Amino acid sequence: MNSVIDTVKENEREYSQGEQRPLRSYAGTLAVYGMAVGGTALVARLTGRRAPRLGLWDVALMAVTTHKASRTLAKDSVTSPLRAPFTRYKGTAGPAELAEEVRGKGVKHAIGELITCPFCMAQWIGTAYAVGMTFAPDATRLAGATMTAVAGADWLQLAYARLQKAAEG
Repeated sequence: MNSVIDTVKENEREYSQGEQRPLRSYAGTLAVYGMAVGGTALVARLTGRRAPRLGLWDVALMAVTTHKASRTLAKDSVTSPLRAPFTRYKGTAGPAELAEEVRGKGVKHAIGELITCPFCMAQWIGTAYAVGMTFAPDATRLAGATMTAVAGADWLQLAYARLQKAAEG
């Protein structure tokens, strides 16, 4: 057992090159994700649920929903209280988005990196959407349509602002 722990520590040291990289905390995050997916699959099997066949419309809805929900959770002012224990406010980062710095070490830092990165959050959001499609497809499609409408409204707001700016010269 000691040789395994020593090997993990050595790999972490060699990988990080003196930087603070919480590899063991990342591994824990991956383990939580894997257990959540595995647990969900087990519950689905025990309850006789099957993942639905997804058509092109479902995949498009899932993609836009995943994009919008992950950006909302990772960047929106309203969701900043969820990120505050793991981040420090740095300013704005674009229309209706915040710039935040990850703080802490170990698990706190790993969670901070996850929840401030819309690309990282997308994996979790997309998985949650797939789970929703398995257990509550109608409610999930409704939530997806709502988030897609919000994303569309965002794009229209940005286009409007750009056109307004162009009209002003």
